[in-house]
Amino acid sequence: MRRVKRRWLSSGKLIQARKIQFFEEKKSKNENRKNTINRLKMRSKMEYLRKVGKLPPEEEAFGAHRQSGNRK
Repeated sequence: MRRVKRRWLSSGKLIQARKIQFFEEKKSKNENRKNTINRLKMRSKMEYLRKVGKLPPEEEAFGAHRQSGNRK
């Protein structure tokens, strides 16, 4: 096992594998555009549903309840 590890280390394959483990390619312009359009559609749909009363009103932003409390 040690020989194998030493060989991997010396060849640089282990470093390369760790380097690309979490690598994500950049999205293309078209893909970004599609995602943006879908996000805007969903946002407008949610706003509409809130206005007609199908969804409960939007809660305050995350962490806002901490700021409004009594602090010593």
